[in-house]
Amino acid sequence: MLNRRLLFLFLLCFVWPGTTLLYAQSDAFITGDALPDAPELALRGAYKVGVRTLKLTNPGQLDILKAKDGVVPTYDRPLTLEVWYPAQIPQGQTERTVYDQVMGQANNPQRPIIPYTFEGRALRDAEPVREGTPFPLVIVSHGYPGTRYLMTYLTENLASKGYVVVAIDHTESTYRDMANFSSTLLNRPFDDLFVLNEMARLSTKGSNSFLAGLSDANNTAIIGYSMGGYGVVNVGGAGYSAQAVAFFKQATGGSDALKLRAAGSPAMAAGPDPRIKAVVAFAPWGMERGIWDAEGLKGLRLPTLFIAGEKDDVSGYEKGVKAIFDGTVNADRYMLSYINARHNVAPNAPTAAVMKPGVSWNEYMHYAEPGWNERRINNINQHFVTAFIGMHLKGQDNRKYFDVPEKITDGVWPGFKPRAVGLEMRHQKP
Repeated sequence: MLNRRLLFLFLLCFVWPGTTLLYAQSDAFITGDALPDAPELALRGAYKVGVRTLKLTNPGQLDILKAKDGVVPTYDRPLTLEVWYPAQIPQGQTERTVYDQVMGQANNPQRPIIPYTFEGRALRDAEPVREGTPFPLVIVSHGYPGTRYLMTYLTENLASKGYVVVAIDHTESTYRDMANFSSTLLNRPFDDLFVLNEMARLSTKGSNSFLAGLSDANNTAIIGYSMGGYGVVNVGGAGYSAQAVAFFKQATGGSDALKLRAAGSPAMAAGPDPRIKAVVAFAPWGMERGIWDAEGLKGLRLPTLFIAGEKDDVSGYEKGVKAIFDGTVNADRYMLSYINARHNVAPNAPTAAVMKPGVSWNEYMHYAEPGWNERRINNINQHFVTAFIGMHLKGQDNRKYFDVPEKITDGVWPGFKPRAVGLEMRHQKP
């Protein structure tokens, strides 16, 4: 016991300059905690964090999985959401929760569903903070497959900085219910917009929700990873290509439902929802598959931060994410690249559950980045997403974090500790 106390005092005195020992109540590293070399804005904000689960239903949606001969029936589409928010932590309680997650893929005998849990720094069902409300809204969309818990390092962190953050379980696209890809192709933008509308409704003063008066849907950022990135790029204004519509029609036996969000459609001609102020797209999918073209990408006019691995082997880089960045000529956009990283630049770092002996290599590699420390990636993402949405949702002057040399070769970027390497930042104005 004495040795543990001496160790604590040593860490308290000699922690890396410029950081604080944030989590003395626990010896264990929890997903999203700041490493000693975390950049400046990765540290948690002034607010404690609460978390709640919501279950919603979007009625009358196209049931593309039951399309036949070009006819698509409708169904009531269920969506489960997780909401993180600034909260009051009662005396004697701890800002801690346990998330129920699974690894594997539905209907894949080679990758059976295996439940596991991991810890987070939020208190389940805590009372919201009411002073300073309403808080800006952030909507988060996972990959295919994934879950609403895929990026808790980021959702908790942003809530601690005065945002209401809602992450979506996209039905038919999670580990538990992964279904044909056509559902993901069609439903991502509709799910995002439905959640935006529901958050606006639930946040209205006088509603019976805990969100009443808490969130400002008129001041929203949308964040998506992989197929989530595909969705938010579309919601941000980029219409799908004619090639994408043709591919979808062939894959679904004759449905042209993707035309609803294609370039030139009434929805895309109307422009993005004015409540959305900024877009963050991690490794957005589709460019190498002809989902996007020059005409469609012109529709993205919102400030956008792209984040990608320079060796992305799923969405592609030069002909993938970077080509999307280059093609969004009407947007003020940045692109952060992790040199030598592949596709997994957005998820939580691997937890102990996926690193146990006997667990499939596929489950570990769903989170891991071969050339990077994933915890450091999490910290860098916290830093730049905080800076970016802070500029556009809170009017913060965070330009210094982006006005940097394209390559970080000398270890010096604003907000970073010395010896940082492996990053590139591009900026293009309309």
